[in-house]
Amino acid sequence: MDSADYTEVALRLANADLADLASVRAALHDEPWWADRLRDSDLPLLREVADGLRRALAAMVDDPGADEAVRDEVNALLASHPPRPRLSGHGGHARNPHWHLHVAGPDAPAVDEVVAAAAWGLAQGVVDHGTHRWGRCQAEGCGAYFLDTSTNQAKRFCSPRCANRVHVAAFRARKRA
Repeated sequence: MDSADYTEVALRLANADLADLASVRAALHDEPWWADRLRDSDLPLLREVADGLRRALAAMVDDPGADEAVRDEVNALLASHPPRPRLSGHGGHARNPHWHLHVAGPDAPAVDEVVAAAAWGLAQGVVDHGTHRWGRCQAEGCGAYFLDTSTNQAKRFCSPRCANRVHVAAFRARKRA
């Protein structure tokens, strides 16, 4: 996994419905090696970390001058759930494995790796993109956070699904008028 993937983990956890284990697993579907090993007893920690992620994201989105608050929230997450990076090389073939970093040891509980990945991912996202490229979906009823990596920094929706829903509704409203 690379740092961009960890940023996605942070966003998925921040945006996840953490009501039950099935919802968490659905949010982490791209990481089945974690999702399948999570337990109900992990939910309180996942909720706590998601709250911290949302506070940092809200500071970036709602108050562009809140760099100190962002730094404090992200540093608190990193201090509470420190990544323990290790180099891993598997996949590919023997002479050319797929090299990447894991943020926890091979025997760490899945929840430890998820929360460390989320903390690291948000921190790396801020390092790579600053605090001005984060947004909240403007589709009614959504509000999911996203990272805007577009060239013109004009992203307004978290996904094509939300954008299409809003645009189709606007088109239909114009047709009725």
